[in-house]
Amino acid sequence: MEKNILVVGGAGYIGSHVVKLLGENDYNILILDNLSTGNKEAITYGELIVGELADGNLLDKIFTDYNIEAVMHFAGSIVVPESVEKPLEYYENNTANALFLLQKCREHNILNFIFSSTAAVYGEGLSREVKEDDPVNPINPYGRSKLMVEWMLEDLSNAWNDFNYITLRYFNVAGADPDGKIGQSSPICTHLIKRAALTALGEIDELQIFGTDYDTSDGTCIRDYIHVTDLAQAHLDALAYLVKENKSHVLNCGYGVGHSVKEVVATMKEVSGVDFKSTPAARRAGDPPFLMSNPEKIKNLLSWGPKYDSLKFMVESALNWEKHLQQR
Repeated sequence: MEKNILVVGGAGYIGSHVVKLLGENDYNILILDNLSTGNKEAITYGELIVGELADGNLLDKIFTDYNIEAVMHFAGSIVVPESVEKPLEYYENNTANALFLLQKCREHNILNFIFSSTAAVYGEGLSREVKEDDPVNPINPYGRSKLMVEWMLEDLSNAWNDFNYITLRYFNVAGADPDGKIGQSSPICTHLIKRAALTALGEIDELQIFGTDYDTSDGTCIRDYIHVTDLAQAHLDALAYLVKENKSHVLNCGYGVGHSVKEVVATMKEVSGVDFKSTPAARRAGDPPFLMSNPEKIKNLLSWGPKYDSLKFMVESALNWEKHLQQR
């Protein structure tokens, strides 16, 4: 029986870019997604099963009918302010559902697991690039709900010697497929670069800058942005490593370069040629002022090297995708 990669949440923004890259590299792909935020149109390869992660009968059938070599888990809620308002929903969707999935992996002897985590586990009060072994202290339910899954993976790996995982801590994911085939199509529009593109195209009247009084160079938050295709490649590199080496790791996914909100806005104005309106607004709950990665571990361990580590390219690819959506 052919080996398959099960991509949970593969119709979403990041998951769909990973599916595309997996398909281009001749992997057999099975996608489980409830399409609550994902889109069928974003799936360029593989077989889609529409269903809920909490459906035990469905998971049993998938693991019985298909030879699953590894699971990639992307399905989760990701909006920080929403997590502050609705913490129980985040613990249910991000933590409890991941626990259920891991229980099914254990029952069906699935040995390789790649988890979509977040730099939000580090918290705030950081004035330098964070390393994977730095203390974790998330300041919002989103980060806590993801950290709990990281702990479960570590404990499961310690208890079950054959089970191995790689946790990828994403920094700020941005941009769209350089081929223009897929991009960020979620109905929930919270990412800065996407909102800036929509403002440049006139779909949003003005761009709010949440907090201009942070202790940073220009008063706005500083983030480490990573192009979604470089992030997708990190997943393929992690998969190849996991299958070959059978060793568990936690890895930062970023470039180690910080850009402020005002810098991102200025870059979008330059790329689009539109001097759109941006206005200061109150800080959002749960936003740290500074968050940047030290990416040396992923580069050394996986020989991962970014191709699209340019803020201008990230902004341009995101803008081109939004123009494509307008024309459809």
